[in-house]
Formats: sequence, C-alpha cells, structure tokens
Amino acid sequence: MNALTRLVRAEWGPPYVTVRQALVRRAWRALPTTLTAVCLTSVLQFVQNQSWGFQFVQNIGSVRAEEPLWLALLRTPLSLFVPALDLPVWGALLQILFVFGIAEICLGWWRTLVIAYAATLAGTLYARVGIGLGAHHPLGLPATDAQVVDTGPSAAVIGLALFLCWRYGARVTGSVVIAAMVVEVVVKDNLAGKEHIAAIGAVVLLCSVSELRQRSLDAAWLRDTRG
Repeated sequence: MNALTRLVRAEWGPPYVTVRQALVRRAWRALPTTLTAVCLTSVLQFVQNQSWGFQFVQNIGSVRAEEPLWLALLRTPLSLFVPALDLPVWGALLQILFVFGIAEICLGWWRTLVIAYAATLAGTLYARVGIGLGAHHPLGLPATDAQVVDTGPSAAVIGLALFLCWRYGARVTGSVVIAAMVVEVVVKDNLAGKEHIAAIGAVVLLCSVSELRQRSLDAAWLRDTRG
C-alpha cells in the first residue's frame, strides 16, 4: 500500500464506510434532503431560463448587496438553490448531490442545512461589509459589486466540506480546501472568492464552538463518573 492510498484511507475511510452502509441499507431513501435540494435547484434553473419565470426567481431567490438587508435575509435560504447564471447548472447539481449527500448521511439532515445556511449567510453578510470597506481595503470590495447577483450553492458546499473534514479529522483535505480558496482569491479577486473565504471563517467558528461544547460535555461526564 503506497503513501497516497494510506492517506486517503486515513482521511476518508470512516465517512466512506458510513455512506456506503447507509446507501446499501436504504438506497436513495438515505438522501431525502439532498434529493429535494437537487430537484429544487433543477426546477429553479428551468424556471429562471424562461421568459416568464426569470423575474419570479429573481424576486424570491436573488440576493444583491444593494438591496435592503431584511430582503436579502429573506431571500438567502432560497438563493442557495438558485444556480448562478454564468455557470453550468450541472456543476451546481453535482456539488449538491455529492457534498450534501455525504453530509446528510454523516451529519444528519438538520445539521447539514444549518451549516449550509450559515456558510451562505456569512457570504451574504460579508458582501455588505466588504463594500462598506471599499476597494482600497484588503478585505474590501468595489462599490459595483453591490449590483452583482449572489446565488448558488458554492459557499454552502465549501462550508459542508470543511465541516466534514473537521468532523472526521481529514486535516490534509481540509487544508487543501482552504488553500484552494485562498488561491482563488489571489488569482481572481472577486465577490465570489471572498465570500468563500467568509464561509470558511463561519464554519471554522462553528467547528470551534462544537469542539468547546464537546470538551465541556466530556469534562462533565468525567466529573460525574468520578463523583
């Protein structure tokens, strides 16, 4: 067994076994939330590409930093499932099916949705902060980005992938994910890239809170057993 094979097994052996067992036992019934998300994304993609449906999808799931915050927050959950107009829809569908599917089986459907929403929301809120800082600031954005339509599952996918890496101790994979997003910002300094960094920051915070909570529970259990 070579070093690469050992690394892959060490990093992704446990989640692979978990996913495989779930699919063998329940097949597609193990992925109700993921399949719903895939279907919803497909429907929204079809509707927004129709002359009669484009504005409707914009009204319910399109987020721009220039809009009132309350409206952006209202649209943010659905914006996750509205494919970006300038990217192929099959990419979004594959991301959701693969990453959401693994997360749903390994983390549970409600944790998957919470993490996905937190990562997406972090990007949405960062856009406003970045525009406020201005293009001259290292963390800032040009004012024109306030008009950019901000939709798609990418931030959620990155957040879920990173949380899975933390959950299963896949540190090499997690480091690669973070490094890839940093390179993206360096090579193509745009709104999407910086929102991905914001999503990473939000998930790192979630991981830290989960770690502290687990340590607190372990300490309490240890005190009870000794007492």
